[in-house]
Amino acid sequence: MISQIKPVVESLLQPFLDENHFELVDVEYVKEGSNWFLRVYVDKEGGIDIDDCGRISEFLSEKLDEKDPIPTAYFLEVSSPGAERPLKKVQDYYKAVGQHVFVTTYEPVDGLKEFEGTLLSFDEQTVEVEIGKKKHSIPFNKVASARLAIIF
Repeated sequence: MISQIKPVVESLLQPFLDENHFELVDVEYVKEGSNWFLRVYVDKEGGIDIDDCGRISEFLSEKLDEKDPIPTAYFLEVSSPGAERPLKKVQDYYKAVGQHVFVTTYEPVDGLKEFEGTLLSFDEQTVEVEIGKKKHSIPFNKVASARLAIIF
């Protein structure tokens, strides 16, 4: 049941997002304590603001009320993915080339499971990250998670 919620939410929301030039970054349906949360992360060129989030939330809330795909009570949250945006889709990796990233792997690659550095290249088979002057070629199928990273 839980695994079916994400595609339903995506299908309800995508036409509105396309029409308004927004990008769906991710949808999460998670339980925290005794509460369920439906979190929708959206972005657009130049970033989104609180008014954008409000419009998207209002639209999605109406659609969810109509279709009622979630039988339990939940909190709906619509927000920006933030400065440390997750890289979820293939195109996210392409857009992140040249930027500072943090990548974790399922198993060690070059003796490491965490890589923070510049994303040099991506070709759907390999994620190449430079840490200092050392380049690491990470097989894409070994990437557990990746996100943009802020340099302090």
